[in-house]
Amino acid sequence: MTRRLPALAAVAALAALALAGCAQDLPAASGAPSSSPSPSLGGGITVDAAASLNEVFPKLAASFQQEHPGTTITFNFGGSSTLAASIVSGATVDVFAAASTKTMRTVQDASLTAGDPVVIARNELEIAVPPGNPGRITGLADFGDAAKTVVVCDRTVPCGAAATQVFDLAKVAPKPDSYEPDVTSVLTKVEGNEADAGLVYVTDVRAAGSKVEGIPFPEADEAVTAYPIAPLKGSRNAALAGAWVAYVQAHEADLRAAGFLAPR
Repeated sequence: MTRRLPALAAVAALAALALAGCAQDLPAASGAPSSSPSPSLGGGITVDAAASLNEVFPKLAASFQQEHPGTTITFNFGGSSTLAASIVSGATVDVFAAASTKTMRTVQDASLTAGDPVVIARNELEIAVPPGNPGRITGLADFGDAAKTVVVCDRTVPCGAAATQVFDLAKVAPKPDSYEPDVTSVLTKVEGNEADAGLVYVTDVRAAGSKVEGIPFPEADEAVTAYPIAPLKGSRNAALAGAWVAYVQAHEADLRAAGFLAPR
């Protein structure tokens, strides 16, 4: 009986080898994660964005680029309407973020968006005055006083359209000393004491810190503007453009921290 043990051991060893070979031929279990890594991001993109995003977007880009070494995001900030017109005219842009759905529609109607735009935030107007409020501004009615030096955005850009709306609601006939191309230009005049008051967004007042003071008014709640974003067709780096849009969407908390309202 003891002489048969080596033979039995050999048979067992062969069976174990056979079973191991069969196991190697079995498919992976359903639902197992793929071992192939996702494509890495690289290169750069150009983002045209509303002037009121000029504080929060660079901060988001810095963290995005840190997470994705080798990527570069270049911004072109300005009045949304001007940026939209430039895109329609053929400017090389990868992503567009506007300060109104109406402005984004200009680019959509030209069939230049890659997919439907997504609203990432909302914003509302606030009166900005120099520290100490030397012009003694109390509300929207002061924008109808020719004795006051006041500035607003041009009517063709979203902040100007919103201004027109709140003036109508307040039944004020504005007498601005200048119409500026974007909120940044309005804020600059207030910061430099070139104006007693200017109409900008809440986020601009917050970003300016101690350089200005903000005066809220009730009509602002009825002229809230939405901020849509979309990657554009013909992007030189569609993967990076899509990743940036998704990153902005996922960081709503950063937009809220900057003073923007939730997108709803």
